[in-house]
Amino acid sequence: MKNGKHVILCVDDDKDILETLKVVLEANGYSVLTAGTGEAAFKVWQAEKPDLVIVDLMMEEVDAGTSLVTRLKAQGNTAPVFLLSSVGEQLGRNIDYNQLGLAGVFQKPIEPTTLIKTLKQHLK
Repeated sequence: MKNGKHVILCVDDDKDILETLKVVLEANGYSVLTAGTGEAAFKVWQAEKPDLVIVDLMMEEVDAGTSLVTRLKAQGNTAPVFLLSSVGEQLGRNIDYNQLGLAGVFQKPIEPTTLIKTLKQHLK
């Protein structure tokens, strides 16, 4: 928490997605950090230790999102991590959510009310 607000790190190489997430989250009382690559996100995570992380599955490389999640887990991350994907139902066949330690997956386009409801459940 920072200044009484939960801090959420949003990672996506699509600036429009990041801006949308930022607007929705800030309007609902969250503090938002953003990063456009997995490497930039890791640096922000190290410096800020956010309360929750939302990571796009496919960014600068096809597996950039899962690589970042794996790296955070290896570094002892305890914050809930959600994957953001436009892949759809095929994702479950290719990725073991439990092995990655994900709190869940959001599908693009993300529904703001679902996002906020889910975050409130995980940031009690």
